[in-house]
Amino acid sequence: MSAMIDDEQKEGIVFNIQKFSVHDGEGIRTLVFLKGCPLRCRWCSNPESQRMQPEHAFNPSRCITAALCGRCLQACQTGALSLMEGLICFDARKCAQCMACTEACPSGAQTKYGSVMKVRDILDKVERDGAFFARSGGGLTLSGGEALAQFDFALALLRAARKRALDTTIETCGYYPYEHMHAACEQLNKLIIDIKMLDPVKHKEYTGVDNARILENFKRVVQDFPDLPILVRTPVIPGVNDSDEEIQAIRDFIPVRPNIEYELLTYHRLGQPKYSYLGRGYGLDVDLVADKERMQHLRKMVR
Repeated sequence: MSAMIDDEQKEGIVFNIQKFSVHDGEGIRTLVFLKGCPLRCRWCSNPESQRMQPEHAFNPSRCITAALCGRCLQACQTGALSLMEGLICFDARKCAQCMACTEACPSGAQTKYGSVMKVRDILDKVERDGAFFARSGGGLTLSGGEALAQFDFALALLRAARKRALDTTIETCGYYPYEHMHAACEQLNKLIIDIKMLDPVKHKEYTGVDNARILENFKRVVQDFPDLPILVRTPVIPGVNDSDEEIQAIRDFIPVRPNIEYELLTYHRLGQPKYSYLGRGYGLDVDLVADKERMQHLRKMVR
């Protein structure tokens, strides 16, 4: 009983809780997005998830303008917000992450990605959808960022969720000590893991790290948890990892077992605007688009 209480009191940094997801595990899921990721994928659709700490962002399309408001300018003490030709501008290099502007802003243009939450409070929110889980076989999915970047917090979440009889899944990049993956898998109903490419040099070029640890962790978890349902995903990035040879190599690397599935994810640019909100540049050509026929061909090939 005391272990459960300790787990439910643990705190971590969450940047979103998304209800009624049907693409991230079995049935209807509630996704809990945790801050922090060891990778810096150039195509990342959640750049607000990468850094561990809460983070300021500015969405100018929601700004009431300085002429009608200007409260954020008065609140900012570091010069990160300034006025240029009547428009409020954000310089991320000067931002101290004090969040004073987010508290002053009435429209949500100045916002904060990430809040400290307790395991108990998160699971109380998740359990509100218990009726949908029961009917669909759904439950809780931890995502990010990287689901296990805040390892102690994530493990406490998983343990407490299992004690509340919640179905548990994580979405992971697999880049951390294997002991972390093993401990998490003991609490999981399903594992979703990315294998983005097999070439270690290219992997480091496009994600910031090589893939030796990821591939070794995957091989070990398949061996240690032979019955655990596993979904392997590859985000297919045009001109990066979309050749027949690269996708087939990943398909050949994955063991053929009834509990292991393989899925190709179509590249999208839905996260691009958030880079500018954070004062960062997007890592790929902003005009890059997925080729539908190419995706159809690759999916047919791996089947």
